[in-house]
Amino acid sequence: MQRAYYSNTIASFLLEDANAILGKLVQASEFPVEQAQRDAWLQQIEQLKHVLGSFSGRVYFEYAIPRMGKRVDVILVIATAIFVIEYKVGETRFSAHHLDQVVDYALDLKNFHEASHDRFVAPILIATQAAEASMKASLTPYSDKLFRPIKSNGDSLREIIRAVIGATGNTPPIDAESWEQGRYCPTPTIIEAATALYNGHSVAEISRSDAGGAELQRTTQTISNLIVDARSNSYKAICFVTGVPGSGKTLIGLNVATQHFDKDSNMYSVFLSGNGPLVKVLQEALARDKVARERAAGRLIKKYVARSEVKMFIQNVHHYRDECLRDPNPPVDHVALFDEAQRAWNREHTARFMKQKKGLAKFHQSEPEFLLSCMDRHPDWGVVVCLVGGGQEINTGEGGISEWVDALNRRFPHWRVHISDRLTDMEFGAGKALEALHSREHVYYDPRLHLSVSMRSFRAEHVSQLVKQLLDLDQAGAKETLRQLADRYPIVLTRDLNKAKAWLRSKARGSERYGIVASSAAYRVKPLAIEVRLKPNPVHWFLGDKDDVRSSYYLEDVATEFEIQGLELDWVCVTWDADFRHSDSGWSHYAFRGKRWQRINKPDRKAYRRNAYRVLLTRARQGMVIVVPSGERADPTRDPRFYDPTFEYLKSTGFEVLD
Repeated sequence: MQRAYYSNTIASFLLEDANAILGKLVQASEFPVEQAQRDAWLQQIEQLKHVLGSFSGRVYFEYAIPRMGKRVDVILVIATAIFVIEYKVGETRFSAHHLDQVVDYALDLKNFHEASHDRFVAPILIATQAAEASMKASLTPYSDKLFRPIKSNGDSLREIIRAVIGATGNTPPIDAESWEQGRYCPTPTIIEAATALYNGHSVAEISRSDAGGAELQRTTQTISNLIVDARSNSYKAICFVTGVPGSGKTLIGLNVATQHFDKDSNMYSVFLSGNGPLVKVLQEALARDKVARERAAGRLIKKYVARSEVKMFIQNVHHYRDECLRDPNPPVDHVALFDEAQRAWNREHTARFMKQKKGLAKFHQSEPEFLLSCMDRHPDWGVVVCLVGGGQEINTGEGGISEWVDALNRRFPHWRVHISDRLTDMEFGAGKALEALHSREHVYYDPRLHLSVSMRSFRAEHVSQLVKQLLDLDQAGAKETLRQLADRYPIVLTRDLNKAKAWLRSKARGSERYGIVASSAAYRVKPLAIEVRLKPNPVHWFLGDKDDVRSSYYLEDVATEFEIQGLELDWVCVTWDADFRHSDSGWSHYAFRGKRWQRINKPDRKAYRRNAYRVLLTRARQGMVIVVPSGERADPTRDPRFYDPTFEYLKSTGFEVLD
C-alpha cells in the first residue's frame, strides 16, 4: 500500500516543478479535487520549497493514517526527527481541536509505526493567517520523545525544524528509506475500526502485524471460507468464535459483515448486538463519518439518510428479532453475526418478555432458538457467527453460550457446527451442553476460531490475564503479570478521586479519551459525586468533544458495565465500591437495598457482580487508575472496613499508590 499521495527525497522535491507535484496529488486523490484544495496544496508546496533548501531527507504529502481514516498533510523525515505538519490554510487562530488533530497524527506514528517508536516526533500546526506564535515552550518532548504541539503560521518553519533537531541531542540520524519501509501495526478503537472497515479498508490495513493481528486475519479468513462454502453447497452452518477480552471479536464481526455485504450480488450480512450502547455509538459514528466524507467529496447528504444506510449493516439484535416476529418470510440477510452471543436471553426470560411486552402468551423459545429459526427460514443456505466472550454475562436472563448449543440440539440437527476448541473452557460455561453435540454429524472443533491475544491495549497484551488473576485470587500470578506490564501499561491505586482525575488528565494527549467507570451496583460512591443510577447518553459520552459537558472528558457522568461493555477508553478511572469487596475468605458480593448492604448468595447473581468488575477492569487501552474510597466512619453504609481490605489486597499485589 502506498501510504502517501506523493513522496520524494527533499533534493528531488526541490527540483520538481510545483505544478507537476500538484498533478500527482490530484491524480492520487480518492475524491474529486476542488479548487480550494488545489490552491492549498500549491501553497504548501511553494512554502516547503522555500523552507527546505538547506535540509536533506524525505517529504510526504497526504500520508495515510488508516486507523483514523485520515491523511496527514505533510510529513518530513529530516536528520534526527520526524515532523508531522498539519496546514490550516486561511485560519487565523490555533484551535484546540486542530492542535489535538496534529497530536493524534503524531501519536499514531509514535504508537503504531515501528520505525517511529524510538524516534523524536514533532507535531506542527500551521495556521497560515495567524500571528506567529512563540515556539520556546513547545520544544520540550515527553518521555517517549513526542514533542508538545508547535504552533506556526509558516514563516518560522525553517527555524522550528532547526530548533527541534537541536533539541534531539546526540540521537543517531534517521535513515529515511528504512523509516519509510517500517511496519505499520495499528490497534484501532472499535469506533475507528468500524469506520475504517465500513469505508473499505481491510482488517489487515487496520490491525497489527504481530501474533494478535495474525490471529485476526486467520480467524476472519476461516469464517469467510465457511460462508463461501455454505453458499456454494447450499447448507446452513453456525460458527462459535471465542476470545479473551479485547482480542478483537467485535472487529472480526464487523470485518466479515463488510466483506459479505454486496447489494449487486444480493449478498447481505448484518452485525447484530444486544448491547444497546455499542450499537447506538457505532451507528452514530458511522453516520457522522459518512456525512463528513460525502461533504468532503462535494456531495451533500442528510444525516438521517446516512443513518438509515448504516442501520442495514449494524442493528440491535432485539430490533432484528422483532422484525422477524412481524414478518414470517426469510430475512434478507444470509449471514448474521451475533456479538456477545453469550448475553442472549434464556427461554424463561424471553418467554416472560414476549408475554408481557409483545402479548405472545404461547412463546416458549429462548432468544438463540428463535434467532436460529429465522435464519433457518432460508430454503438454501445461511451462516450464523456467534462471537463469544468468557465471563461476560452481566445481567439477569443472560443464558450464556449453552443456550445456543441446547437450541441446536433440540431443533436444528441439519446445521453444521464449527466450534472454537476453547469453548469447552470453564469460563464459557458450555461444557455440559457441548457433550450432547458429540453424537451428531458435521461438528468441527477448530483452534483457528479462538483469539488469545488482547488487541485492546496496544501497550500490553496481558491486561485481561492480570484481571483474571486478581479475580481468581491468584496473587502470585498477578504480581508477576503486573511486573511485566509496569513499564508499558501504568496501573495506579488511590483513595482520592480528585487525584485520580488529575492523573487521567496528565496522561492523555491529543484527543485520547478518558472517563470514570463504576459498577451499576456502586450506590455508595454517591458522596463522591458519582451517581450510577443516572445513565449517560452513550453517544454523547463516547463521541462528545472535550467542550461537551456530557462527554466522558468532563469526568462528571459515569459509565457502568452496561454502557462500557464492548467499548473502550484510552485511560480509565475504575471506582471500586463495597458491592464487591475483598476479605480473608475471598471475594464477597453485596447489593445495596434500602439503607443497608445485603449479601448476595445466589451463584448467578454473584457471577454477574464478579463479571461487572471484569468488564470495568478491561476497558482501558493505555492505562488506568483504581479508586478504592476510604469510607466514612460516621456513615454505616460506607464503613472503612468495607473498603480497606480491597485496597490492601490491591496494594499488596504491587499496584503503585499515588502520592
